[in-house]
Amino acid sequence: MAEVSSGFFAEDRVVLPQGGPLYLQLKRWIEDAIRRGDIQAGDALPSERDLAAKVDVSRVTVRKAVLQLVKDGVLVQRHGSGTFVAPQAPRVEQSLSQLTSFTEDMARRGMAVRAEWLERGLYLPSPEETVILGLSSGEQVARISRLRLTGDTPLAIERASLSARIVPDPEAIGDSLYRHLDKSGNRPIRAIQRIRAANLNEQDAQLLQVAVGSAGLNIERTSYLASGRVIEFTRSVYRGDTYDFVAELRLGDSPASGDKA
Repeated sequence: MAEVSSGFFAEDRVVLPQGGPLYLQLKRWIEDAIRRGDIQAGDALPSERDLAAKVDVSRVTVRKAVLQLVKDGVLVQRHGSGTFVAPQAPRVEQSLSQLTSFTEDMARRGMAVRAEWLERGLYLPSPEETVILGLSSGEQVARISRLRLTGDTPLAIERASLSARIVPDPEAIGDSLYRHLDKSGNRPIRAIQRIRAANLNEQDAQLLQVAVGSAGLNIERTSYLASGRVIEFTRSVYRGDTYDFVAELRLGDSPASGDKA
């Protein structure tokens, strides 16, 4: 485990980024050092007292900055050992302009991914599932929940709901839900996604191996067949430190050629 007290933190001059409370300036200074590679995953930070003396701020300021960085997953604290730079999860770019499965999307990026099943079976639908999926009275819903990982790093939690008429045997689903739906001619051709920022609750944070309250992305996707029928309703939770969603934007239709200024 690298000791950096005699390296980066031993430099004479400390200039904090300006703007905002001191603890946020200190937080940004540490984040910038990690981003530049001046301190790296596994490196130890100086003690709270030493860092306060080095930067010429109070220990309360250092404590607030460190706790915020721990909450964001940038630092980790180990009882009796100190504070260290956390391993940095690989960032993934996902397009918002194509409807692909998680497995297909990661394969195109050359990333080996795997899934751990959290839930897979037939259930009585919730009122929300009944309405969104257009289920009839007495009809069951197939629910599949998976933790998506690359290596040992969890990336996302996917919780999908489909009509039991479409997926009568959830146990038969392999690595890709869309590949499974494709076999029966029920692969969706379009979807509507809603993305919002959220702080991860205790259950999701534990599954994603980050601190409770860490930044995450909640994504709701409603997918449709060519007929317009809803085929899938999925609620996913993504780690905020691993995902960048990218969309290509184009200028709207140009004015008709007959319209002149």
